[in-house]
Amino acid sequence: MEKRGGLNQAARLRLTVTIIVAALAAAVSGVSLFLLLSRVPNMHIIFYIVLGVSMLLITVALIWTLGAYEKRRRLARALRRCFIACLALGLSGFLVLQGLIMSSAQTEDAQVDAIIVLGAGLRNDSPSLILRTRLNAALQYLETRGDVPVIVSGGLGRGESITEAEAMFSYLSSHGVDESMIWKEGSSTSTRENLAFSLALMQENGLDVGNATVAIVSNEFHLFRAKLIAEKAGVEAVGVAAQTPGANLRALYFFREAFALANEVLL
Repeated sequence: MEKRGGLNQAARLRLTVTIIVAALAAAVSGVSLFLLLSRVPNMHIIFYIVLGVSMLLITVALIWTLGAYEKRRRLARALRRCFIACLALGLSGFLVLQGLIMSSAQTEDAQVDAIIVLGAGLRNDSPSLILRTRLNAALQYLETRGDVPVIVSGGLGRGESITEAEAMFSYLSSHGVDESMIWKEGSSTSTRENLAFSLALMQENGLDVGNATVAIVSNEFHLFRAKLIAEKAGVEAVGVAAQTPGANLRALYFFREAFALANEVLL
């Protein structure tokens, strides 16, 4: 029976649990944010996962708490149904996006006019582990395409003293690629800019972008979105997949990519 002030025993218990859940969620999210600001590798993905899970738990706890109030049970049931419907819709969309991402997560064999290697950050002015996998994939792809120009694309990141393009140029040239066949695009800061500026560089060097086919070198999780952006820019694109090292890291990036792809499709 509801007591004065609107709180019965069940409501007080549920409210206490909700406060504890909210406090723990805030603490874990705060620690994740601190690690993100401290530039722990790949922490940006973990932070958004923690934040999302925390919001879901708090929402569930609040609806559960409302259900303990006699006068709020109808509202709680309506909110519960809405939450479940939204969760089902979101999960369905997430699975569809993952299917699209996986559909392009392999290397395509084709005659191409240029190869674009997308940047992925530096560590102490050297290619990061993720970027090295892309560069190695490009080297392997070049074994049968030695006469194709390679565009290394990536600007100056926070805390870096050289551009990603410069570091990528050094890596490829040190592995035997003719320096005259490596074109540097060192101004971009996003995938969209990577491709837009690289296509402009192709145009400047006499390639007909409208009739060209480019090979985009990136990690497997990234290829569907990268090809989508290239096709929006009016160029035919195929993918060259670099395998993301480590099953845990691969799972994190595939998870994050679904949200990046949703942003690209919707916005």
